[in-house]
Amino acid sequence: SAPKGQYRQQTTDVGSFPPNAFGLYDMHGNVWERCLDDYIDNYSDAPKDGSALTGRSGDRSSRGGSWINYPQNCRSASRNFLNRDERGSIGNIIGFRVVCVVGRT
Repeated sequence: SAPKGQYRQQTTDVGSFPPNAFGLYDMHGNVWERCLDDYIDNYSDAPKDGSALTGRSGDRSSRGGSWINYPQNCRSASRNFLNRDERGSIGNIIGFRVVCVVGRT
């Protein structure tokens, strides 16, 4: 069990907390992060090569939980979806992460 933190009732600025072991900041619990993948109940139909699963439901996956969620939802394995009809009401609980693909060494 991790130590309890202060409930701030809002998002926090990037870098407000130390990075994780991979040097990444704010991976869980600030905002749900939108993913390219469509939401599906399980991964049995997911592409085996790791590419995005698109063209199924139209409801995009979100990961990581937000400041408004219970602590057990603030983890990378926590998934949710945003229904197409809810897109205008996401407020400050949904965001996205800019990524850069690099070559393997």
